[in-house]
Amino acid sequence: MNTKYTNKVWRQVIGILPFYLITFLPFPAAAQKLTIEKSTVDVGRTGWQKPVTAVFELRNKSHRKLHIDKVVPDCNCTVVDYPKGEIADKFQIRMTYDARQLGHFNKQAAIYSDGSKKPVYIMMKGVVLEHYVDLSGNYPVVMGDLRLDKNELEFDDVSRGERLVQQLHIYNNSTQTYQPNLMHLPPYLSASIVPERMQPGDEGVITVTLNSTKLHNYGLTQTSVYLASNPGDKVSPDHQIDVSAILLPSFSGVNSAQAPKIELSAETVDIQFEGKSKQTEIINIANMGNAELDISSLQMFTSGLRISLDKSRLQPGEYGKLKITAIRGDLQKVRTRPRILMITNDPQKPKVTIKVNIVQ
Repeated sequence: MNTKYTNKVWRQVIGILPFYLITFLPFPAAAQKLTIEKSTVDVGRTGWQKPVTAVFELRNKSHRKLHIDKVVPDCNCTVVDYPKGEIADKFQIRMTYDARQLGHFNKQAAIYSDGSKKPVYIMMKGVVLEHYVDLSGNYPVVMGDLRLDKNELEFDDVSRGERLVQQLHIYNNSTQTYQPNLMHLPPYLSASIVPERMQPGDEGVITVTLNSTKLHNYGLTQTSVYLASNPGDKVSPDHQIDVSAILLPSFSGVNSAQAPKIELSAETVDIQFEGKSKQTEIINIANMGNAELDISSLQMFTSGLRISLDKSRLQPGEYGKLKITAIRGDLQKVRTRPRILMITNDPQKPKVTIKVNIVQ
């Protein structure tokens, strides 16, 4: 074998090998700058000539601002509202159908932007009924294709041993049949839903029962449960229901004449930020009774507040101070009303709730 010839051939092969490797190796796909959370929205049932709107949540995932060139619906029966300027992060597109034709409908629109080489498509669907009673005003909380009358439950003034019940009312305004259920229930809560299967247009009741014997501590206990449209659905933050319970201590056999008595300078605080990022208020606390006052628990119903108490035990005639600092940015994100809970050994006032109002 000619060694020089063989070496020459191998050098040629090695020389062109990188070209073939580059040619046939898959290239990563260009990252999509414009993404959409849910491309199809079921707006459910509506009446004839009662326009209905679908809201689509989109996001610019690139590091540069993007611009929507145009949004083209598939018919003149829909109107699309979209941002006309530069878009940095999250935004919405609203698509409204005029509902002038009875029956089921599927309406589509194409979004053209500099954030995607190809158009991004959105679709709204639903059904137009000749005889339709709009119940959506009774169910303002939207959770997917289902609606609720509220998204929080509060069990106040619970005594050890009680079983208390709260109800949520649910409405299926969609075009599908669902089997809703509550997920992530803690041991002290149980729930039932009637009817178990909800046809389009059905109303139902979710009954939530609290077993106070399974609450461990006095004061505030909080949790979040989640509404699923069908068994096996994944947990979604958009389907969150906040639940709180306040377990009070027992004062049976206590002589009120020889008991402590709490008095506060205010039980409502109005916060005015006036351009500041945080604001602080002071509440004075006094023990006007005949025994030591013990503030055994000091808790917040929500984030966005910082609290400190200079004294948790006050002798008769003694005073203390509660310092409340409100954080503007954090309070803008909370779902529930900002409040502070105090648990005391005053038999006439074992629970003190301080409301915090944000004055715009």
